[in-house]
Amino acid sequence: MRITKYIVAALIGGWGGSVFAQDAQWQLDPKPVAKIQPTMYGIFFEDINFAADGGIYAELVKNRSFEFDEPMMGWKEPNSDRHSLNEKSGMAKVIKEGNEPNNHFARIEVKDANGYKLINEGFRGMGLSEGANYNLSLRAKANQPGIKKINIALIAENNKAIGTATITPEGKSWEVYKASITATATVSKARMLITFEGNGEIDLDMISLFPEDTWKGREMGLRKDLVQLLDDLNPGFLRFPGGCIVEGRTLDKRYQWKKTVGDVANREMIVNRWNTEFGHRPTPDYYQSFGVGFFEYFQLAEDMGAEPLPILSCGMACQFNTGELAPLEELDPYVNDALDLIEFANADVGTKWGKVRADMGHPKPFNLKYIGVGNEQWGPQYFERLKVFIKAIKSQYPEMIIVSGTGPFPEGEQFEYAEKELKKLNAEIVDEHYYKDPEWFLDNADRYDDYDRDSYKIFAGEYAAQSVDIASPKNKNSWQCALSEAAYMTGLERNADIVYMTSYAPLFAHVDAWQWTPDLIWFDNLKSYGTPNYYVQKLFSTNSGTDLLSLTGNNQPVKGQERLYASAVMDEKSGEVIIKMVNANAAAKEISLVPKGKKFASKATQLLLKSDDLDAVNSLDTPKNVSPESSEIKIKGGTLKMTLAPNAFYVIRAKLK
Repeated sequence: MRITKYIVAALIGGWGGSVFAQDAQWQLDPKPVAKIQPTMYGIFFEDINFAADGGIYAELVKNRSFEFDEPMMGWKEPNSDRHSLNEKSGMAKVIKEGNEPNNHFARIEVKDANGYKLINEGFRGMGLSEGANYNLSLRAKANQPGIKKINIALIAENNKAIGTATITPEGKSWEVYKASITATATVSKARMLITFEGNGEIDLDMISLFPEDTWKGREMGLRKDLVQLLDDLNPGFLRFPGGCIVEGRTLDKRYQWKKTVGDVANREMIVNRWNTEFGHRPTPDYYQSFGVGFFEYFQLAEDMGAEPLPILSCGMACQFNTGELAPLEELDPYVNDALDLIEFANADVGTKWGKVRADMGHPKPFNLKYIGVGNEQWGPQYFERLKVFIKAIKSQYPEMIIVSGTGPFPEGEQFEYAEKELKKLNAEIVDEHYYKDPEWFLDNADRYDDYDRDSYKIFAGEYAAQSVDIASPKNKNSWQCALSEAAYMTGLERNADIVYMTSYAPLFAHVDAWQWTPDLIWFDNLKSYGTPNYYVQKLFSTNSGTDLLSLTGNNQPVKGQERLYASAVMDEKSGEVIIKMVNANAAAKEISLVPKGKKFASKATQLLLKSDDLDAVNSLDTPKNVSPESSEIKIKGGTLKMTLAPNAFYVIRAKLK
């Protein structure tokens, strides 16, 4: 009996890749099943891992206006009176003046112009490229006369100057001074050295340095290479500003969008909620200058042709921290923030907030369609507050689509409670999050197959396969993780009738200043690269198609049988069928795909993402170690027959005839 059992198992394809296994026979129905939403594949930005200041925001000077809780953090005075009792060279004293935002400045007392130095360390250094121009600006006023010149030098790690400028301050009132500096060498960890000619006292504020070559050439703009990586994803939406960053550890430290618009110099800086969140990666110098604020997020979405999706506080601080609640009777300021944001984005210039937008250089509305209420809140308190927001927003803006959430986990008591409450509220789009191991993603490619088709639509707003454990510093952006995400995404695409939005998280990480792993895009002060996960996202987003098609094997969706996964769409613009296939086996697999009532054309385009090493990663030195390869393939007899390589992800673009 035992021998017979083994023989039968071999004959039906047991033993994982036995020579007796049959080819996978698949069928494609060219008749559209559902529309693929233009928002299907998007990006989620959160200011974690130095994603904004020190990242996408191209400012090179840290604590440029002396507003950190430790006002001189980021600045050094190697020869100041504080450090040498014998050498009376001078010192900086931070002064607070008035009650307006950004009300600190540095009063520099120079006693010996040959001895006093002021140095800014940048964000883990300053990245400078040989031959590139950098725009310097600062505000200055003389408190006591005597300072004749301010000399600025960009210095390498060996203290050699690789670019200089000189400013001549005039008068006792605040003035903005500007200069251009051309770097004479490429340095990833440069610093800014400020020295003075003459003795006296001078006040300095908003000391700033930007590359001239920013995204779209905007002055004091965004870092070009990082935005280009985003734009290359062809995102359908941009979710911002987070994440837990929205909630804050306390309500007082939550993200308040009104403090992030208007003149950059007047935006109120706060400490970043991720600065000491993780004991393994404390970053006490992590602050938010809001140089990238809500206006810049809207503008970035517009640049990329993406729908803006702002997320606002619902009056609940992060429940993993204090969980502080705004009482229901005191919820008006939070609700008004949502209503005013819609006015800021969409109203004409004659309104209060429409005028603010216009004064910032964008009189045309941003055409906001979606707004998120809360991030990862759970429990009855969230739904009590959500009801208030829905009523207020819909009464004034009935066409606005409200995004709500199920909390931080994809299952469990709180998730099930949220599902019931959201259905009672006739929720429109619901945000689900999952940070799980690769096997979970492989096993859950059918997650949405049995969801209620008459209920709310799904936003898979945060997900990433974890190579170790959630938020572990040992997590890697390995090919194994990326491959499992590709398999899972075929399930998202296959359920495009209810899955309307998806985005990986987190988005960015500075190699010297990260808190959370894994992340989609990594960078240092000069270079950046996309991970294998990035290329999975890109292959889906740039091959999203317009209409979902049915792809089956034995009349069943291909969702993990023999660890094979597949989905198919039609692209109306190109007239092509786009087939996405994942082989999550350690052995090659033969497949045969027949289009119902049609034949494939004789030639097709193949995009292949694979690696023989499941632990393979990309890096700054090997940015394309795991990246797509494009080729043309031939199709015989109108049937797509392929040998799928082990642990590989394929995208095939073929026409029907």
